[in-house]
Amino acid sequence: MTVWDSLVGQAPAIEALRTAVESHGMSHAWLFTGPPGSGRSNTAVAFAAALQCEQHGLGPDCPDGCHACHTVLAGSHADVAVVRTEKLTIGVKGVRDLVRRAALTPMGNRWQILIVEDADRLTEQACNALLKAIEEPTPRTVWMLCAPTVEDLLPTIRSRCRLVALSTPTTAEVAGFLTGLGCDAPRASYAARASQGHIGRARALAFDDAVRGRRQDIVSIPARLTSLGACMASATRLAETAKAEADEITAELDAREKTDLDAAYGVVERGRRPREYAPALRDLEQAQKTRAKRRQLDVVDRGLTDLMSVYRDAIAVATGAPGDLVNEDIRGDIDRIVQTSTAELNLRRIGWIFEAREQMLEFNVPVALALESMMVALRVPEAAELGHRT
Repeated sequence: MTVWDSLVGQAPAIEALRTAVESHGMSHAWLFTGPPGSGRSNTAVAFAAALQCEQHGLGPDCPDGCHACHTVLAGSHADVAVVRTEKLTIGVKGVRDLVRRAALTPMGNRWQILIVEDADRLTEQACNALLKAIEEPTPRTVWMLCAPTVEDLLPTIRSRCRLVALSTPTTAEVAGFLTGLGCDAPRASYAARASQGHIGRARALAFDDAVRGRRQDIVSIPARLTSLGACMASATRLAETAKAEADEITAELDAREKTDLDAAYGVVERGRRPREYAPALRDLEQAQKTRAKRRQLDVVDRGLTDLMSVYRDAIAVATGAPGDLVNEDIRGDIDRIVQTSTAELNLRRIGWIFEAREQMLEFNVPVALALESMMVALRVPEAAELGHRT
């Protein structure tokens, strides 16, 4: 299976990129947009491999697996830089380093390619620094920016980029992809529905029992919110589970970075700490703290998406909307939510979840506080209260 094959449901975009490799519609700047899990960065990397391909311009489909294709896909090509951030934003310093690199002549005979994942995290200063480089490109430099929507970037930047819009794959397409990886049909169907088109999430749900268990715990929350105590307990559990999962993800990387820092300053060999070691250690610890916070927010954000899917299903059932439910496996809970609420109330609940997400991501409200407020708002109303709301 090639990288192109893993881009489920993106045939039109792939065809456009293959055409561009043949010098039909090639541009010095590209903007890849699409919902989470649609494969924005994977598409950019596959396109970079095709542009650097020494023999056929096929990239991931190169029949000979040339050195250029292999190194691009492995992340070691000298003329392809992929910028990823573990922070909440991408600052101007990192972008200026990229701009300086963009001005260099490629070491090979093809392109200097710079891929910026999460371009929506660029600060205003970083955007301004990037704009100048895109306005005055060098002949053999290609910028590839990845963001959820075109609105996530300044109009002056997106107007200078050729847009590649990726779409959310259908449930059938995701299920077919998982079946091709060896997943049995019932589990593939469940993972395809529960992931809501997010390919990485679908793979995890299909093959990782722990991931499925955590999701089941989250989607069971709405039916349990019958009292203030239950609301507070659910908020605490979600916050603690998200922190534990984030810590599990980052612990090994943190330890490896600390070991590398000690080795770089000779702490292990000489048994003493040079004067420069303390500020370097502080910077590392601060970066790790920022990364851990982002990881926790990412895990919570994923949980909020799963919560919204429950209320979305309740609205679908209440209004008789066609199509499969995302959470067909908890149909009993969905029916109880429908009986104790209205479609309008569930729509407002989705809005309250969005508000909690905004408080955490945009206004830096502590996770536990934002979740407590949200859970109380989501509480199942008493019959008299429901009548008053309607």
